[in-house]
Amino acid sequence: NVLKFKVDYIQTMKMKDEVGDKKVWGIETKEALMDERRIANNVRYILEHYARKTKQKQRYTYSVITNVADVAKSNKTEAEKRKNMLGGFNSILCVESIPMAMAYYKEFQKQQAERAEKLRIATIFTFSANEAEDDAMGLMDDEDPAATEGLDATSRDFLERAIAEYNGWFGTKYSTDSEKFQNYYKDLSLRMKNREVDMLIVVSMFLTGFDAKTLNTLWVDKNLRMHGLLQAYSRTNRILNSIKDCGNIVCFRNLEEETNASLALFGDTGAKGIAIMRPFKDYYEGYVDEKGKKQMGYIEIVATLLEQFALPLNPLNISIEEKKQFVRLFGAFLKMQNLLSVFDEFTDDKRVVSEYDKQDYLSWYIDLRGELTHTGGGGDGEPKDDIVDDLVFETELVKQIQIDIPYILQLIREYQDKNGEDKTIIVKIQKAVDSSPDLRDKKELIMQFIERMTPTPGEIIDEQEDVTDEWNDYVKEESERELNTLIEEENLKPEETRKFVEQAFIDGYVTTTGIAITKVLPPMPIFGGKMNREEKKNTVLEKLMSFFNKYFGLLGSFHLEQTHDIKPFQYYTEDLYSGKAAEEESEMW
Repeated sequence: NVLKFKVDYIQTMKMKDEVGDKKVWGIETKEALMDERRIANNVRYILEHYARKTKQKQRYTYSVITNVADVAKSNKTEAEKRKNMLGGFNSILCVESIPMAMAYYKEFQKQQAERAEKLRIATIFTFSANEAEDDAMGLMDDEDPAATEGLDATSRDFLERAIAEYNGWFGTKYSTDSEKFQNYYKDLSLRMKNREVDMLIVVSMFLTGFDAKTLNTLWVDKNLRMHGLLQAYSRTNRILNSIKDCGNIVCFRNLEEETNASLALFGDTGAKGIAIMRPFKDYYEGYVDEKGKKQMGYIEIVATLLEQFALPLNPLNISIEEKKQFVRLFGAFLKMQNLLSVFDEFTDDKRVVSEYDKQDYLSWYIDLRGELTHTGGGGDGEPKDDIVDDLVFETELVKQIQIDIPYILQLIREYQDKNGEDKTIIVKIQKAVDSSPDLRDKKELIMQFIERMTPTPGEIIDEQEDVTDEWNDYVKEESERELNTLIEEENLKPEETRKFVEQAFIDGYVTTTGIAITKVLPPMPIFGGKMNREEKKNTVLEKLMSFFNKYFGLLGSFHLEQTHDIKPFQYYTEDLYSGKAAEEESEMW
């Protein structure tokens, strides 16, 4: 019911050649561990490898909790949710002491000052939650988010400043005062689960009992053992989707013996093989498993793909069985590439398949997915059969491809700059759109925009013209025109239809059941027209879904800001957490 761990041991201290590394690797000298050069190196490593370890380039849809005020007030778990597109996962950095947590936080601030894209790094600690663990089992104290009184003045002042930075991100008003700190703890917990915070620096808090499916990486600069070690590791391995394939553990301490001992105690002597992922070489080159079965590695999968399905592909020349074989093989390729993506060794030169060729394969894969799921794998005219066991479509792995509107607009600007003469850019755009499940429904819209932006012979391009602004205006015009046409053609109720569409853009999907859709439909006979009414409902839903798929992700909340004066949920402030105003605001939400 949980994922395997991938554990890396990063040696952060080296001595002169005459001193054995083994002695240095296990060093426990406080001064050495707290040395600013060592912490700077660790921070540099984290920043350089963060995107890879937490898979920032891979996107997925996740239902996030939006009722922040309600959760912070009462810590309710059944809070309102909405679907959101997230990029990658987040992480926790656990360290051995409050002074070390402060040192790391300051070093991150220092090194991130020079970076264009900054991670959102928060911290939290209290006196009682960070006392030493029990020597025998590594047990950690239960968290007490109210216990800030025991902190010394330096630690508390530092925590105040860290919380103030957090307040700046989210428009909150937390502090280390007892009640406000409890709300900070709840709010931080929620935002970690929603992937709104990239990294949380802790000493012992959040290492037991905290479950966030969006968390996949634990950076460790702390001596963990037995129960405490397994508890801390287990923050990372909750199952979420096909993109999250392991819990990532990066140790800046030599914890290999402690890790093996903990697994042996709480599992058995062979638990390591079950709980820990294999080394990079096995997945890259292939291996023989415990049952003596040969498992294909990345190299063999790619070689088979290129040999049996060489580009360019022609779907008319292959049989239905070959189509199924391609889907299985390319699915294995996607899964293996996703698994290898967390390994530092998986550099660009080891990927073999170029991004350009990958787009072609993806485009074909998506076409076949639609064809085979609609025909049941039996071909045109043949009855459907159960193909669940026969074909596995890695939908989330396909959607991770980072082809988005800004990338397309960049290509359009490049096309404009070359006066519309470089037709290879159009081919590049078409390939990119065809290989993206998110953009396929928007292809017609994009290609029409390109026609609109293509300069006529002799036309001088305005270098100050912003393609993004032109695109946004174009999308608004087209969406308004199409929605008005839909309302007119189907004789729908205009106000109710707009509310229905607006809610769909907020929720991230079109509601097909309930009374919401019936409010949209025109008056129809109650008696004798049941079938016609059902047919009408299905027709309208199909058109509304097509409209939604075409414009979702392009219109924000579908002009919500023009019709409602409501602040986004992240700007809730603590003065709304109590009293009548809070109840009214919560009810409005």
